[in-house]
Amino acid sequence: MASLFVVQGAAMKTNIKDFRIPASSMSTFDILSVAFFIFAYRRFLDPLFARLNKREPNKGLTELQRMGIGLVIAITAMISAGIVEIYRLKHKETASNSSSLSIFWQVPQYMMIGASEVFMYVGQLEFFNSQAPTGLKSFASALCMASISLGNYVSSLLVSIVMKISTRDYLPGWIPGNLNKGHLDRFYFLLAGLTAADFLVYLVCAKWYKYIKSEASFSESMDEEEV
Repeated sequence: MASLFVVQGAAMKTNIKDFRIPASSMSTFDILSVAFFIFAYRRFLDPLFARLNKREPNKGLTELQRMGIGLVIAITAMISAGIVEIYRLKHKETASNSSSLSIFWQVPQYMMIGASEVFMYVGQLEFFNSQAPTGLKSFASALCMASISLGNYVSSLLVSIVMKISTRDYLPGWIPGNLNKGHLDRFYFLLAGLTAADFLVYLVCAKWYKYIKSEASFSESMDEEEV
């Protein structure tokens, strides 16, 4: 979806006086968000959750809980992007195929995507590493990366399907070359809906899943019992 964010940003006001902001440079906020939330989670959020955890004191969020939070933030990011697109269309400039809405209105969606990546992808990687057998940890890490790559392919396929359906009867479609004639907001809301459905399925699977005790922790517990 990063490419659509760039396309959306290119159709917004990118000038500050004589200086033009490249739409692709807004991904810097994604990177900054990842760095900030990794630091904030380790230093503040994880200790806070550990103190609030009454069932298992001194234990923060599990990997599954973090992935669930990541999905919720991703839903919020898509809704935010859709709302920005609605306002962008309200301030569209027909002559320039652009909008008078500032590109900095994209900052929240980039920040939320970064936060989602921290909770989702980092949690997913740690989940694979902790739950996979010792001999399959490298394979599990590769599987995690493969799932991200597969998601990119599915994303491209989804764009193609949406464009094919939305361009029937000579309509410009949701994501035309000129976004002022399209409805990119509907596509963002579609993504939010699909992610919400994915989240519901995820909740069922996460509730069903039983954590496997790693060999390292098992050996440590055995040593403690022997002592």
